[in-house]
Formats: sequence, structure tokens, C-alpha cells
Amino acid sequence: MRIAILDDYQDVALTFGDWDSLKADITVFTEPLTDVVVQLQGFDVIVAMRERTRFPAEVFDRLPDLELLVSTGPRNAAIDVAAAQRNGVVVAKTGYLGEPTAEHTWALILAASRNLPQEFRSMREGGWQTTVGTMLHGKTLGLLGLGRLGAGAAKIGQAFGMETIAWSQNLTREKAEPHGVTAVSKEELFARSDVLSIHLVLSGRTRGLVGAAELAAMKPSALLVNTSRGPIVDEAALVDALRRKVIRAAALDVYDTEPFPADHPLRTMDNAVLTPHLGFVARETYEIFYGDAVEDIAAFQAGNPIRLMTG
Repeated sequence: MRIAILDDYQDVALTFGDWDSLKADITVFTEPLTDVVVQLQGFDVIVAMRERTRFPAEVFDRLPDLELLVSTGPRNAAIDVAAAQRNGVVVAKTGYLGEPTAEHTWALILAASRNLPQEFRSMREGGWQTTVGTMLHGKTLGLLGLGRLGAGAAKIGQAFGMETIAWSQNLTREKAEPHGVTAVSKEELFARSDVLSIHLVLSGRTRGLVGAAELAAMKPSALLVNTSRGPIVDEAALVDALRRKVIRAAALDVYDTEPFPADHPLRTMDNAVLTPHLGFVARETYEIFYGDAVEDIAAFQAGNPIRLMTG
């Protein structure tokens, strides 16, 4: 059996999970694929890291040897599952931990609120205090989405003494109240939030949901945080808003294009705190991702596929 492990940017996949037990020929790709069909010819199994590589119908149509595609995490919008099934490809998934992303959200919020990137740089260069930060206590945390990750972020915000409000298309007062969160309108969310954190799944309804009008409705002192998916925010509108100081800052872990282009204007902005999609990148998450992937492959080898992704 030939197995391809994709997009292992840190080259650590083989240190998680008992890969040797599969007795397979394993190839690890540590860089993004430049030609998915050409580079993946001849592989029986592919392990995809989240949504880093797209698998539309035309890819499945041109990979006749592929039998099993394992996606880390419970869902993957980059995979056309129906097309996989038409081509006789089994699609499996793995478990996931939401806590590392919620924790990373707060790492970004704290870094942006206290201007830590600038102060880190100043200390390394021999300087001392260069900025004046803002505290979180008594401020309003707005949550765009109150699912598992949004609710986790709310709990941490409340520990900081923040008022928590939220909006999503299906959020009701009854769903929000058990989390100590007030459900508000979309307009009120953007107008009132001192920190607005995005916790939505990318879909046709959420793509571009935060655009120029929404950014203009925010406080000039507000911080926008995105650890969900890049395309939920109109990236060009955000660049413009940061340049014109429409909002104070943005703290981002996700982008339209990943890996993030080296020459992107956001990289040069002092009011943009950027990390390279680290939200889920924790040892505990990788143990689940790659441990479950090995189990998925072993079960497939034994003729009893598990953790199937159906859509």
C-alpha cells in the first residue's frame, strides 16, 4: 500500500501515530502540492491535513489508484465527498480538539490588546516601553458565531470580566443564555463590540460576511479577530480598513490563501497581528489527527472502514 501524507509543513506527522504498524510505503509532502493529480498518481491512500489541498470532482476522476482519503478533523469543505463516492473512494475523518483554537484566539486577543509584537521587538532591540495597551475588563466581547468554539471563547472572556454578546443567523436568546451570552442583531454586534471574534464555519452564507460595511460599522477602537476561516472576512476590505484606521487592529490566524503570500500587505502593517494558522496546531491535536488516521487506514486494510465522512 502506498500512502501520501499531505501538507505536513513541520515534518512531524510520522512522529505521531504508529505508522510502522501499517507496513506501507509512506511519502510525506512537507510543501503545498503544485500539481495535485500529477504528484498523487499511484497512491492508494491519501491523508489530507484539514483543507490545505482541494479535492474537487476532477481530481478524483484522474486518480484511478486512490482507494481511501483520510481527512484530519470531522469535516472538510475542500473535499467533494459525492465525487469521491462515485469514483469508489472511501472518505474517512478523524477526531478533533476545539480547545487549542479557543486558547489561540485569546493569545491573539491579548497580543493585540497589549501590543505585544511591538514590545517583543523593542526588547530584542534593546528598547523599553514603546506603546500603550488597552485592558479587556469591562469591555464588550462580540462573538460572530456561538457554537462550541464561540462558547469556549465566551467563557474565557467572561473570566476577564467582559460582557459577552453574539450573533449568527440561527442564534436565539434561548441558545445564548446558558452560556451567559446575550444574543443581539448583526448590526448591534458590530456596533458594540470592543473585540469581535469570528467563530463560524465557512459556507456560501458566511463567505465575505465581514465586508467593508461591517468594518465601517465597528468602533474605531475595535479589534477584529479571526481564527475560523479567512474568506469569512473580505481581505481587501480589511486591508483598506486597517490602512485608514477604520478599526484599531486585526488579529488573524487564517487567510484567503495559505500558506500566506510573503509579499501580502498585511505582513507590513503594525496594526495587524498575524500567526500562521496555528489555532489547531498543538501536540494533543496532532496525536488525535495522526493516531486516528493510522486507525482509519488499518480498519480500511482489514475491510471494515471506520469514521466515514458522508458529506
